[in-house]
This record gives sequence, C-alpha cells and structure tokens, in this order.
Amino acid sequence: MSDLLTHAEYQALAGDLNPPRSPFIDGKYHTGRGAVMTTTNPATGAVIAEITTANADDVDLAVEKAREAFDQGHWSKMDPDGRKDVLIRLCKLMTRNRRELAVMESIESGKPILDCETIDIPEAIHTIKWHAEAIDKIYDQTAPTGDDALSIIVREPSGVVAAVLPWNFPLLMLAWKIGPALAAGCSVIVKPAEQTSLTALRMAELAAEAGVPRGVFQVLPGDGPSVGEPLGLHMDIDMVSFTGSTETGRRFLRYAADSNLKKVVLECGGKNPAVVLADAENLDLVAGHVVNAAFWNMGENCSANSRLIVHKDVKAELMDKITARVRDWKTGDPLDPANHLGALIDGEHQQKVAGYLTGEAVVGGAMEGPYLAPTIYEVDKTDARAREEIFGPILSVIEVASEEEAIELANDTEYGLAASVFGTNIRKSIRAARAIRAGTVTVNCYGEGNITTPFGGYKQSGFGGRDNGIHAHDQYTELKTIWIDLSDPNDADKIT
Repeated sequence: MSDLLTHAEYQALAGDLNPPRSPFIDGKYHTGRGAVMTTTNPATGAVIAEITTANADDVDLAVEKAREAFDQGHWSKMDPDGRKDVLIRLCKLMTRNRRELAVMESIESGKPILDCETIDIPEAIHTIKWHAEAIDKIYDQTAPTGDDALSIIVREPSGVVAAVLPWNFPLLMLAWKIGPALAAGCSVIVKPAEQTSLTALRMAELAAEAGVPRGVFQVLPGDGPSVGEPLGLHMDIDMVSFTGSTETGRRFLRYAADSNLKKVVLECGGKNPAVVLADAENLDLVAGHVVNAAFWNMGENCSANSRLIVHKDVKAELMDKITARVRDWKTGDPLDPANHLGALIDGEHQQKVAGYLTGEAVVGGAMEGPYLAPTIYEVDKTDARAREEIFGPILSVIEVASEEEAIELANDTEYGLAASVFGTNIRKSIRAARAIRAGTVTVNCYGEGNITTPFGGYKQSGFGGRDNGIHAHDQYTELKTIWIDLSDPNDADKIT
C-alpha cells in the first residue's frame, strides 16, 4: 500500500501513455485490415486509442506464422531451460513496466488502480514465473510392461493455440493462458476482448523484447465475428482456450465440431453461493469475506459469491455486520487509490446491470453514471437476481432454515464454478463442501485457491480442462506413447 501513488500522479501517468494501436503479428505491430475500433475509458468516456483491428485475412496470416514458428522449433523444441529463461526475462520486463501496465489496465477496464497495482499485475507476473519455473520440473512417465518392452509416455506441445480473453481481468487471464501454453512450447494467438486490448498488445511487445521468437506470441484485437469465429473455425489451430460467457463458450464447441475437432477448454459463467451455516461464529470475519466475495472488481468476476445463503438463526446479526462493512467500500474514479470499486465496463453492460435494480434494496440500488455502489437485496430463490449471472456489484440474500435446504439451494443452478461454506463444526462444513457441485469450494474463507490449485467449473461453468496448477499444462500438451520392443529378435516364439 505504501508504494501506491496519489490520484494526481496516476492521472498524470494516464495522460502520458502511448498505447499500442494495431495487431501484433510475426514479432511486430502490423496494421490491421479490419475496421478501426475505438477503445474508451469507461469512467470518463474519453477515447484512449483508435485501434486497427484484425480480420479473417489477418487471422490466416497469424496462424501461418504461428505454424511456421512451431514447425521450425525455435520455441517448441527449445531446451526447457531456454524457455524458462526467456519467460523469466518477460517477468522482469513486466516488473519494470508494472506501473504502465496497471494504469493502462485501469483506464481501459474501469478496474480500481488499487486492485491493478496490488492484485492483478503482481499475480500476472507470479503466474508466468510459476509456469516458467515448472518447465523443467514436470517429468514424463514409463508404464509397467515387463522385461520385453519399454513404454515411454511423453508430453508434447499441442501446437498452435488460440486464447480468447474476457474483459474483466484482461492481463491476469492472459497470464493464466500464456503461462502454461508458452511453457509447454506452443505458439499462441491471443484474441483480447474488444473493450480491453491494450495490455495484451503491450505484453506481446514485451515478450518479443524478452526473446520469445517471432510468431510464437501474437495478438489480434477485434470483435467476435471478425477474429473469434475465424480462429474457432480455422483448420490449422489445434486448440482453443476460452474464458467468458457460457453462451459464447458454446459457440467454440460448435466451431470445433464444424472444423477440425480442435481441443476446446472453456471457463464460463457462475452464480456462486456463500453458504453460512447455523453454527457459524466470528461473524465479523464471515462478513468481511462475504463483502469481498460479492463486490471485489465491481462483481465483474465469474467466481463472485453473488448469492448469500444464510441460516435464519444468524442472518440478522450477519446482515448488520455486512451493511456496516459495505460503508468502507468507496466507489468512484478508478485512478483514485482510495476507491475500492471503479466503473462498470461499458454502457451496454451498465444498462444490463441496471435492469436488476428493482424493489427496495437493503443498501445501494442506484446507478450514478458508470458507477454502482455495493447493492444488496433480500430475495427468494425464484427471483432472477438469485438465478442469473448479473456480473455487477449486487448481492442476493436468501434465508434458509436448515443445512439441507442450504445445500439444495446452493446446487439449484445451471452453474458450478465456485462456492464458500462458513461454519464452526468442521465435519459439517467439509460435508457441505463435498456436497456442493462446484470446481472450487472454500471453507471459512473466500477465494479461488492459488496458482498451485486447478480452477474451473462443473456443469455450464466449464468444459475440457482447468486453469492454474500443473493441471493447466495438461490442456496445452498431447500425450504420446512410445513403445519400444526389447525382446530378443532371435526368439521367434515371442513374435506374435
């Protein structure tokens, strides 16, 4: 916190930025052949940059260069230590340019500079460094075969990978994908969200400076029809990793079916519950986790605990503590480090979130331009706010009378990304955690685990793999069995 600048200093840095304005293909910026796209500051409406976007021809060019780089082997066949050294250099360049990246991320996404400086940029650097350090520590295997054969099971890079990013954590989600993909030796083509292209483009430039070979890391800004769909349908892309809405995730499964059956990994939506059992104690601690889980990053977070399922015996006391804590969560200019909440991403999303502001709120409940302060409603389980992914700072509170009712309600959703359970009896809490069908369930805290733990969802929250941890490397590699006959060639009886 002591390293943070003042509001005025961040504003000055924002005014001095020289943002990238075109796709990054084959090791350099390349004037896109698509439409010109305006990227704006959601807090002020000011134009940050006019970007020439990519089109289907640029996708073809990028895929050609990615395949060429992969086949040449300058990266895919590089010694693991070599790839590790390059990615460590990239982390050092990110650290050197961390303030530029933080300000760029904040003004383009509306994220509070407080989060960009203390969470997003440090975590992105840590993610890439962790995967870099893992490169030469993941061992292949042998299978039990007897004395007459040797079976070697090896991992090989998948090939050309398309990574399609969301707008809510632009740089961190980039790191979640390029970290293991580059570590594995793949060539990666990144399509950032239309609203947030700048940090991905700047990262490609830094990667080239660090020594990532031409064609290995490319960035194509643009919309879904112009870039996302051609990537999904491309016959020479081996794998797509997507984070975003469930609706768009379905499209990539269709694209794979209609093209080359490329591997697809999806991390999609969530309507995540925080379950507070009747025996929960230290409600001050519970309230802190609930507020953070619901309102961090303006609720624009797929793992946000947007449903509070609370036992009637502790509800009143917990709600008093939650409303008291919410007062400390200031909302306003994202470049002011005193603010915990910034601006919602754009006008279309602001209108969508505003549509849920009906009835009497416990706290909040009114949009002020691009801002929505933390908002809480008490609802029943059939209310749209209890069932639909809002992706805004709105917490829906639902009262229950038993642990069984709480678990049933927690699972009554098409999603299954994350959940939290709060209770004093650890056996009850663990049983509840096991009963909830979600990819990550925290007990007596909120979170997503860390870089060592896999992250992804059940049901319509995920498909095909997991981000983070060693498990993330699996989705960017193919397994190959090499079977070696060791039998005596002169022993004809053993030849079948």
